[in-house]
Amino acid sequence: MNPKLMLMLAALYGFVGVACGAFGSHALRARLTPEMLAVWRTGVEYQFWHALALIAVALLAMSRPGPLLNAAGWSFAIGVLLFSGSLYALSLSGVRVLGAVTPFGGLLFLIGWALLLVHAARTL
Repeated sequence: MNPKLMLMLAALYGFVGVACGAFGSHALRARLTPEMLAVWRTGVEYQFWHALALIAVALLAMSRPGPLLNAAGWSFAIGVLLFSGSLYALSLSGVRVLGAVTPFGGLLFLIGWALLLVHAARTL
């Protein structure tokens, strides 16, 4: 993934994260149980953190590109879709089986951070 695409995805994830946070705080507060609202907020929180991680990876890729960094970017990007996306869907639908997708997103987050660590150790 090139730095421009990573930065664009980071901006999109940040934008959607703000929208989801506001939607959760205003429109969903009266409609969801406190437990499901907490699930929604967890999705928003992880989406923001990994949008910031994508910004960092994009900026680093401009000066120190490499395949590990590229893979870290993809891991964060797909991880947000699986992790936060499944939590949003679970919150809105109440279908518990959707929660089975969440750990795959979490695993991608862990892989992304590990790849970033190895990239930094090798190139900085």
